Amino acid sequence: MTFPYIHDIDPFAIQLWGNFGIRWYGLAYLTGFVLGYLIISWMQKRSLTPLPAKAIGDFVFWIAVGTVAGGRLGYCLFYRPELFVEFTSAPPFWGVFAVNKGGMASHGGMIGIVVACILFARKHHQSPLHLFDLTILAATLGIFFGRIANFINGELVGRICPADFPLAVKFPQDILSWPYYEPQRLAQLADVVALKGVHKETWASWVSQVTTSNQAWNSINSTLEMVVASVQNGNEQLKLALGPLLDPRYPSQLFAALLEGGLIFLILMYVWRKPRKPGVITALFFILYAIGRIINEQFRLPDLHIGYQLFSLTRGQWLSIGLLAAGLVCYFFWSRAKRAPLGGWAKRV
Repeated sequence: MTFPYIHDIDPFAIQLWGNFGIRWYGLAYLTGFVLGYLIISWMQKRSLTPLPAKAIGDFVFWIAVGTVAGGRLGYCLFYRPELFVEFTSAPPFWGVFAVNKGGMASHGGMIGIVVACILFARKHHQSPLHLFDLTILAATLGIFFGRIANFINGELVGRICPADFPLAVKFPQDILSWPYYEPQRLAQLADVVALKGVHKETWASWVSQVTTSNQAWNSINSTLEMVVASVQNGNEQLKLALGPLLDPRYPSQLFAALLEGGLIFLILMYVWRKPRKPGVITALFFILYAIGRIINEQFRLPDLHIGYQLFSLTRGQWLSIGLLAAGLVCYFFWSRAKRAPLGGWAKRV
């Protein structure tokens, strides 16, 4: 393996044809929901939750819908509001459904989960705060696998780091943003695209017209997508030619998997070894996730179309500051509420 590591992981677990197949990103979501079902079932068998066994499957389904819908709508609302009014004559017709234009927002997913829990609680006469706790415990594992899937996809990349940083990664996907934000770097790719059959003169002509010709723009983007796909499919010659042109970056997705997912799961499991009042686990998650996200955003590259905001903080950090404040308020009230504690997996049964 060369250092820094040049990212060459195929986003498809199973590629059927063209751009269709089973992706690691989808499997990450599926894994999270399955683990959620297993954790809640385990707690139900130990009489740690009043949720009936027959309702667990329905509950996980509601959470899945809330997570996906909230995550996507949250991304559009917080990061790309113009997608709400973007309509085209080609599938998927509405910008909100165009998942190739951005993905999911974790803060939006949390809102979707809250809504799903409240609706389910009303229908099945359950405590919404307790349902929040059940969901949050499992959600941390979903976040863990989701961030690993982000790394596999080469998305949500880190900021530029020193080339000798032991965990530095170079992402070929970086070149997909060059036509938008760094067109001056496109000329450097002449030798790289030549390996895909594009003559240097042709490439130079396209680059010179990148801001004035739709045809040149489309040709450049389709060529860059082919380059990235070839690297992911194991083209070693292309990878080695492209590598020196890429910036080394922090693997912020892996940092996030630990800070926002795995570590929080372990902490919450430890806290919930004893019965806790409904809502306490959720409030602690809000606090811990916000802190982890604020820290990790120091290594993660902000969305290029948004950049840095007030006090040089990112959009994700500002949203997390709000979440931190909400978590502290919720903990103050929910931990003092006159409700019977639930859970406590370490107690004898």
